[in-house]
Amino acid sequence: MPVVENGRWPAKAFDSEVIPFSAVVFREGHDALGAELVITDPSGFTKRIRMSEGAPGSDSWHAKHQIDLVGPWKFHIEAFGDELETWHHTTEVKLAAKIDEELCMLEGIRLFTGAAAETARSKPSAKLLVEAAQILSDSEKTHDQRFIEANSLAQKACATEPIKTLVTESAHFDINCERTLAGSGAWYEFFPRSEGAKFNAKTGTWTSGNFKTALKRLPAVKEMGFDVLYLPPIHPIGRAFRKGPNNTLNATDEDPGSPWAIGSEAGGHDTIHPDLGSMKDFEKFVASANELGIEIALDFALQASPDHPWVKDHPEWFTTRADGTIAYAENPPKKYQDIYPINFDNDPEGIYHEALRIVEFWISKGIKIFRVDNPHTKPVNFWEWLIGEVNHKHPEVIFLAEAFTRPAMMHMLGKVGYQQSYTYFTWRNGKQELSEYLNELAHSSSPYFRPNLWVSTPDILTPYLQFGGPNGHKIRAALAALAGSSWGMYAGYELIESVARNGADEHIDSEKYQYKDRNWQTAEKTGTSISSYVTKLNTLRKEHPALVQLRNLEIHQTTDDSIIAFTKHLAAEHSSTGKNATYLILVNLDPHSIRESSVSLDLWKVGLSYDRSIQVTDLISGAKREIESTSHVRIDPFVEPAQVLKLEQN
Repeated sequence: MPVVENGRWPAKAFDSEVIPFSAVVFREGHDALGAELVITDPSGFTKRIRMSEGAPGSDSWHAKHQIDLVGPWKFHIEAFGDELETWHHTTEVKLAAKIDEELCMLEGIRLFTGAAAETARSKPSAKLLVEAAQILSDSEKTHDQRFIEANSLAQKACATEPIKTLVTESAHFDINCERTLAGSGAWYEFFPRSEGAKFNAKTGTWTSGNFKTALKRLPAVKEMGFDVLYLPPIHPIGRAFRKGPNNTLNATDEDPGSPWAIGSEAGGHDTIHPDLGSMKDFEKFVASANELGIEIALDFALQASPDHPWVKDHPEWFTTRADGTIAYAENPPKKYQDIYPINFDNDPEGIYHEALRIVEFWISKGIKIFRVDNPHTKPVNFWEWLIGEVNHKHPEVIFLAEAFTRPAMMHMLGKVGYQQSYTYFTWRNGKQELSEYLNELAHSSSPYFRPNLWVSTPDILTPYLQFGGPNGHKIRAALAALAGSSWGMYAGYELIESVARNGADEHIDSEKYQYKDRNWQTAEKTGTSISSYVTKLNTLRKEHPALVQLRNLEIHQTTDDSIIAFTKHLAAEHSSTGKNATYLILVNLDPHSIRESSVSLDLWKVGLSYDRSIQVTDLISGAKREIESTSHVRIDPFVEPAQVLKLEQN
């Protein structure tokens, strides 16, 4: 590990990610084994890292390495007979039993002398081995004295240059290291048409927001600490079968329609909706966001409204039903009469190259991130081709899969190239299901599937959020921001927008079908916004690099089913401070009740000792205390539903 389908596709990594490597290594007999990770970075520099044994009897060997250069990496594992460790163990046992004592000295002399003469061995190592052999020859010392002194020198000599026999090499595997945002970042979503939209009560009409008015919201997005701003489709919206409020079929001329019903007489996927402004307005919006350190992610939805130019110019790109009509999108019982899906079987070459043209067009306008709508309804080989073509020319471009579907399909999209994916996190609320799912994301699927933990979307509102209130919203934000490496939030979440449409787990008066005029300033003044809490979470992520890793997550035992405990750890060699960085996150999953629990930490997983107390600083409240490996915790969700504890030992 990490290996994807026996090396068919490269494993994933992002810049500065710490990757755990492992292999199963075994041999016949009882002689000692050793293993090394041999890893080559994109510049061609190769490093060897000694691996450590895992649990006794598991035959597993492990090492960690920080991937710190964007580009293609290669690695393999080398296993070997560890001659020093074999001699050490045999001699130690025999000396204790007073058996073959002088023979053990002679075996050591032969071993060290031969290793010192190896042409590949460094001079300092060879010198130490020669000295060790001389000590073993000193008959004036006891066998035990000779063994202790010689072994000490030999261990130093072989710390980085083992005495190897029977060297066996695994297959060579690839790792693709991408820029940091491909695997770690904070995302925010808003509809540009709502930012600055105004309702005229006298006429009962709306004036759409646009890119100029949406500029005013960018500083707030930056202040909350978000790295990426995702925009739903910004293209012209069709008139045919336009949806009205709450997904109804009785839209009026004043209803803006769903942005995902792309295309009208004004143009298609390479056009800006006239209400949002001009292409120059869009380019200025992108540039302004970039100046603030925010990247714009654009929606890429391969579908069309009945009014899209494709329908007239390329009717073969759609499915014609038995009655002669074009099939619209359905996910029974949901119907999307305003959207025609693409049929990739009819003209794959034409569709493939049109999709590539569109992506290239928006890249030329400054877009480096695409959130792809429903990729699981398109052929996997299409995505492998498209992402491959784009990333070959533009390796910085990132694709996020909005694919709430079967795990096999979600995983395959990651394998063939998607940098990130939405996940089932949205529906995982209990401790057991959260623990199992986070473990899966952090470990078993991490070589190929990068999760982006969104707490909300315009059309998903879970019962937990409907009834969880401000506490529930804080809890889900804390889990997403601190458990994952990437997380996302839809505008309005910070205002606790949580009223569901009757009979559906989605927002009433969904912004997908109408404008929303949110009063951000009033919410801040009245304290009905949790934006300051979101800001704190994103600040912690930026100040503590261990928190924005994923594969370092470890779940720990709690006695209360409503309290989840997990750690994030960076070893000293991977930390910018040169010290171990260890964090314990405790979250009360019950938004309505105070909960108490015993928490048992597996300290060996995070480099801490069991025989010393642990000094704790709560990074949210500032409180300090001492804990042991097993300690008691009490969490009041009305005061603070999560504790982020930095753990240190003197």
